[in-house]
Amino acid sequence: MRRALLVLVVALAVPGSAFAHASLTSATPGFRERVAAAPRQVVLEFDQQITVIPGGIKVLLPDGRNVAGLAHVTRDKHGVAASIPPLPKGPYTIRWTALSNDGHVVSGVYTFGVRVVAPPPTEAVGAQGPTRTEHVVRWAYFVALALLVGGLGFRLLVVRGPLSPRAERRFYWTTGIGAVAVLEVGIVAFLLRAEDALQLPFGRFLYGDLSPIAGGTRFGTAFIAMTLGYALVSAFLFLAWLTDRRALLWPAFVLGLGFASGLSLSGHSAVDAGSSWVSELADWIHLSAASLWVGGLIQLVAVVWPAAPELRRTAFLRFSRFATVLVGLLLAAGVYLSVVRLPRLADLWSTGYGRVLLVKLGLVSVALLWGAFHQFAVKPLVERGATGGLLTRLPRSLLGESLVGTSVLLVAAILVDSKPPPSRPSPAPATAGQSPAPPVPDDAGRTSPYGAVLLALSPPATHDQRRPRNARQARPLPAAPVASNVQK
Repeated sequence: MRRALLVLVVALAVPGSAFAHASLTSATPGFRERVAAAPRQVVLEFDQQITVIPGGIKVLLPDGRNVAGLAHVTRDKHGVAASIPPLPKGPYTIRWTALSNDGHVVSGVYTFGVRVVAPPPTEAVGAQGPTRTEHVVRWAYFVALALLVGGLGFRLLVVRGPLSPRAERRFYWTTGIGAVAVLEVGIVAFLLRAEDALQLPFGRFLYGDLSPIAGGTRFGTAFIAMTLGYALVSAFLFLAWLTDRRALLWPAFVLGLGFASGLSLSGHSAVDAGSSWVSELADWIHLSAASLWVGGLIQLVAVVWPAAPELRRTAFLRFSRFATVLVGLLLAAGVYLSVVRLPRLADLWSTGYGRVLLVKLGLVSVALLWGAFHQFAVKPLVERGATGGLLTRLPRSLLGESLVGTSVLLVAAILVDSKPPPSRPSPAPATAGQSPAPPVPDDAGRTSPYGAVLLALSPPATHDQRRPRNARQARPLPAAPVASNVQK
């Protein structure tokens, strides 16, 4: 035991730099930098000498082609550089690898743009996007959030008074599991997203440079803030249990609700077309209401019914009134977000995002019907103090509603990782006294939904004029004047 403690002390006392691998200190062009002129080379500087690996720098076009030249070490041997040809306007991805002095291969990825805004590293060339594993992990995060925030809300807003020692232990167990899971599952979610962006095997991923993702994206910033925030929430929860002071649960609850906004500030409601502070607020209300509703149901099933029979009637009636308000907020925010993200009604069945939303709406409808049964059939019996009949099956019924609620969270996790359909431009209004031009079919007989294009054509072009200069260049127009009227 003493030897183990000695090893631990020595490990903590030795400077970390003694075992550190090479870390990137600067890059040209920089992380997500928008440059006015295309750079002629990529230069990466490290905090120690490195060795070049073949293909150590790749500059990838949107189609995945690498245009970087051979990588070479800089004069001070602390950097690696590679020349690149003149780049046209557009976004680009840089993937790099190098061998540090300790023998570890370090890697990283970031993006930059030539006269355009660079995408986040999570959307770099090669990243595949959210996987099924990420869907499950995000669902686990939502459930953990419901256990923590919903449990705190139930304890403070529904139960309010003291609990029996057995019920109090169950409350702290469920919320404590939620607090630990929010921290641990959040870390797993970040690592999965980073692993997808870096596109590295696990052994090399351990030495990957995560700074562009952690500090250069909304997702990374939200991850850091939420991890620190929920660590503080966990501290308040632990102190409340340790000192038996229920008042400490209030800052934990308020902070828990507040830091849940990190998901709204880094998701579709913050970055997609049509997003605004209103959509961010609606998304936060939607998430908070769902967490309080599902978490409250779990508290009824796991804490009150088995461990506090004397509070069953009071807790059920109070939660019924509370849940009515939560469901109203949930529906109002959900309808608004659906209108913002789905410009057309047909998007519900014609796009993948819309079809997932339909599944979610179906499950929400089942949950609402279940809740209506409790509200209009069971609640009057509880108010009259009746026993037997439906009330004997109420615990199983509450458990069923809880399971439906967690199923809604699973579909919500898939929905969050799905891409809403792009907004369609609306036709420009016609000027006074001018009627809009009718659609004109193209050579294949199709019409454009965005207006007509009227051309005064010149005689046929010569063979040289008809041949495009490269695969990406449009066919050149003849030299004759062209009159066009384009309505978008």
